[in-house]
Amino acid sequence: MIYYLLAFFLSLAASVALCDFVRRVAPALGAVVPPRADRWHDQPTPTMGGIAIAMGALVGLGATTSHVSAGVLPATWLPVLFAAVAMFVVGVLDDRFRLSPLAKLVSSLIIGAFLVFSLAQRPDNGLPWAYTVVGTVWFAGVCHAFNLLDNMDGLAAGVALIAAAFLAWLLAGALGGPILLLLVALCGALLGFLYWNRPPARLFMGDCGSLFIGAAIAGASLVPVLKETTTFPWTSVVIVMLLVAPLFDTAFVLVLRRLAGRSATRGGTDHVSHRLVSLGFSERSAVRILYLLGIVGGLTAWALVVGGVEQMIPLAALLAVVVFLVGIYLARVPAYSAQQDFKALRQSPFAPLLKDLTFRWHAAEVMLDLVLIVACYYFAYRLRFEGQALEHFLPYFTASLPVVLGCKLASLYGSGLYQRSWETFSLRDMAVVLRGVFTGSVLSVLAAAYFYRFEGFSRVVFIIDAMLLTIAIVATRASFRSMSLVAASRSKRSSRVLVYGAGAFGQLIVREMRANPHWSMNPVAFIDDDPTKARRWIVGVPVRGALGELEPTMRKYRVDEVILSSPSINGNIERTIRQVCATLDCPVRRLNMSIT
Repeated sequence: MIYYLLAFFLSLAASVALCDFVRRVAPALGAVVPPRADRWHDQPTPTMGGIAIAMGALVGLGATTSHVSAGVLPATWLPVLFAAVAMFVVGVLDDRFRLSPLAKLVSSLIIGAFLVFSLAQRPDNGLPWAYTVVGTVWFAGVCHAFNLLDNMDGLAAGVALIAAAFLAWLLAGALGGPILLLLVALCGALLGFLYWNRPPARLFMGDCGSLFIGAAIAGASLVPVLKETTTFPWTSVVIVMLLVAPLFDTAFVLVLRRLAGRSATRGGTDHVSHRLVSLGFSERSAVRILYLLGIVGGLTAWALVVGGVEQMIPLAALLAVVVFLVGIYLARVPAYSAQQDFKALRQSPFAPLLKDLTFRWHAAEVMLDLVLIVACYYFAYRLRFEGQALEHFLPYFTASLPVVLGCKLASLYGSGLYQRSWETFSLRDMAVVLRGVFTGSVLSVLAAAYFYRFEGFSRVVFIIDAMLLTIAIVATRASFRSMSLVAASRSKRSSRVLVYGAGAFGQLIVREMRANPHWSMNPVAFIDDDPTKARRWIVGVPVRGALGELEPTMRKYRVDEVILSSPSINGNIERTIRQVCATLDCPVRRLNMSIT
């Protein structure tokens, strides 16, 4: 353990010092990135900080590797290091001479192929062809995923740090000492680089950094997968969860660019991070959200390792559902100018198909519910039984799953669930969900009684399943509205509005602010003279008190604007409100509503 800590801190110190050196030398070499429309910075910034990352990691690795490599053949870990260095060289050439996307892709595939060959350790018959192809493509894909992720200050380095740390922690036994040491040293080097790359960045990593990072993590991730002797390499599911953030961003960008008729290799402000900023999040918040996704993926991977991948696969499916929903929501957020955004998508041959699937057939919604039904039914068994009892009852889960699927999908369809809009999902729609889940559970129990005479089944399982499925369906249906509310409340572009009057008109204007993002208004507080409403929350907004609380409330919530919601707010009360607002240089507007 002492040598791993030594490698981490040596790499950290070396990276911090080397980053400072590169930052000072880069302008003299012309390694400076000027502000551009498709880049996310407004000041000329030195680049090629990847040199410091690579050299820092190699310093920590070189100083300690002789102490942990005893008994481990160099052939089992040197290929990973050589592949990372090779991709670093490709990145340096790209930073200096601007290689074509095709050249970088071919280079990564060649290096990946030789890496897979070196790791196979089967000179007699080699790996199955499918392993070779998938391993080669995986290596190239992860390299370019981190390359694409390097689009905002601190993003790629932070996500890579999280992924490398979880990979080293969860798969230490399968990786071996030297590769584990490489990952630990990489974590130290990344942390040192983040000191200079945190917003606003004083140094960029460049392609040499992102490709080196991607190659080191991709190469290390191949080692435990290629060691596995089972028919299906279940460790690969753990790896995908660990890298969910870069894989999600890459898939999101490539799919939407393809559907919109845009070049997949052309840079742009259409990544997940950029769309989060378009929603109103600050740049720091957008980066932290992707950090959080990486941590959630790592914790999911931990649950898979602890609980067994084959047994906990529904948990991975649930994370996939969450990521899918977030992707669908973010796809609707403008990433370019209003005139250009998705103009090509609407004119592409895919548009009619997407419209039919999403709005007419609801195929994606049904497939989502299929995943939820399977996951909830499975977790109901895991919550009800443990140990040998679980192993005894799981065959009944497998046998009854098709019947349960059929009953519940039919009930959800019959309840009218698929005719409800996600964007307006409210308490009124809860009755539809409850009716569909209850009917499906009753039909499932009757089916189990008819086909199996209810032998081997537990009533508690069906009760837990109904509760889990209700929560899951409500959470997914309310997700779009919840994400919109969170985005509106955290938006830095929205004006902070205090509404005077928490009656029917006040509640109406608050709902409209939240439903209409074009207003760019965020209701932060109510003031109301009715003492029964004081210190309560109405439509999710706190009522801070009466007129006497107006000024302290405006100061506390940094209010940008006050809206008078009712015609009854007039006379002395209105004059006092306007005097307070004039003192704080805050405009006052009135809601006027009439039917003519």
